[in-house]
Parts: sequence; C-alpha cells; structure tokens
Amino acid sequence: MINFLNLEYFLVAAEELNFTRAAKKLFISQQSLSNHISNLEKEFDVVLFNRTSPLTLTYAGQALKARARELLDLRDETYKEISDIKDFSTGQLAIGVSHTRGRVILPEILPTYQAQFPGIELRLVEGNSSQLASDLLHGNVDLMIDLLPFTVENVETVPICGEEILMVVPDELLKKIYPNRLEEIKQILSSTADVTLLERCPFVLLKKGNRIRTISDEIFEDAQMSPRVVLETENIETVLALCAKGMGITFYPKMFMNPDQSSRSYRNAMLENSHLNLYSLNYSRAHGVLGIGYHKGRYMSRATREFIRIARERIPYPADRPAE
Repeated sequence: MINFLNLEYFLVAAEELNFTRAAKKLFISQQSLSNHISNLEKEFDVVLFNRTSPLTLTYAGQALKARARELLDLRDETYKEISDIKDFSTGQLAIGVSHTRGRVILPEILPTYQAQFPGIELRLVEGNSSQLASDLLHGNVDLMIDLLPFTVENVETVPICGEEILMVVPDELLKKIYPNRLEEIKQILSSTADVTLLERCPFVLLKKGNRIRTISDEIFEDAQMSPRVVLETENIETVLALCAKGMGITFYPKMFMNPDQSSRSYRNAMLENSHLNLYSLNYSRAHGVLGIGYHKGRYMSRATREFIRIARERIPYPADRPAE
C-alpha cells in the first residue's frame, strides 16, 4: 500500500531535483528524506532517481511524478468528502480574491457565513487574476471570485452580478491637453466615450495580469491605439488616487462606487474635489459579469457550496444579477 507521506516527499524531491533543497523545504534532514525515497523505491521495486550530479528522474520516476499529484489530490478530495458526510461542524475554506474586490464583496458574505458555520476555518488568498487562476488550478484555493470568463481550464462558474468598468478622466488633465476645449471634449466623451480622443493623454494603469488591465488593453487594441502609460501598479486604489491628482486617465469598476461601502465618503469627496469624470464605455468587454469559480475536477465541499449560496443571497446587486 502506498505511503502518502513517502509520496509527498518524493514529489517535492522530484520537483526540486536536489535532495538538499527538498529536505530544507520539507523541514527534515537529508537522511530522513533519503529514507522516505528508499522506502518508496522498495514499495514499487524500482529506482526513481539517477543519483548523478545533477540529480535526474528515471523513467519510472517520471511516470510516478506524473501520477503523484493526482494521487495526492484524490486523497485530499476523499478526506473532504468523507468529512462532509460525517460532520460539517468543522473544515476549511480557502477563498481566492483580489484584495480590492475582497474589500467590497467579502463583508457582504463572510459575517453571515461565519455566523451559520462558525467551525469552518476561513483562509484568504489575495492576488491578481492570473495568480488566483493558478491557485485554483493547483488546488491552493477552493474557489475564486473574479470577472468572467476565467482564464483557467476545468472550472465551473456561478454568475453573481453584473459589473461595469468605467473610464475615469480628470478635468485637470483635459485642460492641459485640450486648453479652451474642456466642456466640448467632456460632452463628446459623455456621448461616445471614444478613447481615441484621449490618445495624447497619459494613462495610469494596473499591471498586466489583472483582468481590468486585460480589458483596457483589449479596448486599446480595438481602437488601434497605443496608450502612453506613465505608471503601472498592482493597487487599483492607487491608480484612482493618482488619477485624481491629474497624473493620468485610468479604469475603475463601477461596483467599487457602491454606496453601501464604508469608504464611499472619502472616495466621493475625492471624485468631487478632483473633478473626476466617470464615463461608461461603448465596448462589450467593459460590461461583464462577476462570478465564483471552482475546479470541476475536484470534489465540491459543502463549505464551498454554502459559500456560493450565501454569496448569491447577500451580494447587494440584484438588479444586475444575470438570469439563470
């Protein structure tokens, strides 16, 4: 019978191809790691590593590495399913979400979730869309919240609500680029939101890998426009604050303007005092759907199912919710 601890240690060694580094990563001695590998080789009656410099996998080692993650995932999924059947009073739920979207979405969901299921240990994994998709693919999170469609394969999604990406343009910048034409340009932007009209303007954007940046890049590509990007950052509140100072034009989710949010007064004051203009874009990509995704190849725990149920009940955007 396969010893799963031996298999876990083998997989780390197979990925590192260095026993010293693998042992350090596992917080065990190199001798202990060698013993685990030897026990696994005895179990299968094969040699898994060519003890050369550098270390390499044998053909049998390559085959086992290809199956090891699948076997370990199957073990984990089996434990989750049996635990659900036995008792749902304890468990874990790992949620992947961007830190800014988490600030808007999670306060609407987690207090209710925790009140109903106090024994479930919650863990947040924060990152951009690409990082979260990778975490979902590799089982580091049970679900992720992001704009649809997700870029990772083998994912089932549940739509939550509509979302719109707005273009934010400061008066101060328009005055510099179009002196004596401020009201005219604003009127044109209000009716058409034509980004090519702003080709001479600087932009402050999120870094690549974020879905909002991907959408803005697609808008620029459709418009056959190469924007002058003066700064990139991971933080969407930073781009809005810099935009408010007239540093550049940016893109910002309408959802983050929701009046129920605690930071509304500060943000609205910034918008008003900085004379920022919000424009709805005539691009289909700027009008999307926020959803929850989970890996369809893995067991969907009750903890995940209950989170989705509560999210659909609690997200306060019923008018935007897509039809089933």
